[in-house]
Amino acid sequence: MQQKLKYRLLNIVTVIAVTMFFSCEGNLKEVQKMTAQNKMPVGVAEDFVLKYTDSTKLKAVVSGPLYEDYTNQTFPFQEFPKGVHVVFYDDSNQKSTITAKYAIFYSKSDLVDMKGDVVLKTYDGKQLLADQLFWDQKNQWIFTEGPYTFNSPDLNMTGIGIDFNKEFTVVNSHGNSGTAVVKEETKTEEAPKTE
Repeated sequence: MQQKLKYRLLNIVTVIAVTMFFSCEGNLKEVQKMTAQNKMPVGVAEDFVLKYTDSTKLKAVVSGPLYEDYTNQTFPFQEFPKGVHVVFYDDSNQKSTITAKYAIFYSKSDLVDMKGDVVLKTYDGKQLLADQLFWDQKNQWIFTEGPYTFNSPDLNMTGIGIDFNKEFTVVNSHGNSGTAVVKEETKTEEAPKTE
């Protein structure tokens, strides 16, 4: 008799546990659906071209195959999941470019994260190649902690980690190697004076 009672209690507990499991699974699916709905972008653009101006002067042109605007999120961002091409214009209207296979812009922090075959080319012949590159718009600072290759008319180097200002006038590189062109100054000897 006691054996039958234990068997029945075990069956009842099993039925309750299975019922609760399926009930919780249904709730979990509902929660996942609600979360997914909250991750929907406010706007989507395909084959887009965005132009940024300041006081009617063109500063940048951003283009790519797909743009998603998530400014409706707690930490708003804009995503370029299929790549991005950016043309920057300086005060003298000289253009530099940057391309990446993926980019995301966090508007609250003014930080752009670019990944996948990132190529930065300046108007004066400098080129930086990296797997990932960050651009701090607020401080006008560009950096990576990963591998990079830098080429210019007078300097070629590779390394791990580099940061610099947007004009490339202040550069901090870490663990690098490369070659540089050094121009020698030649002194001309003065002819002896005759009196």
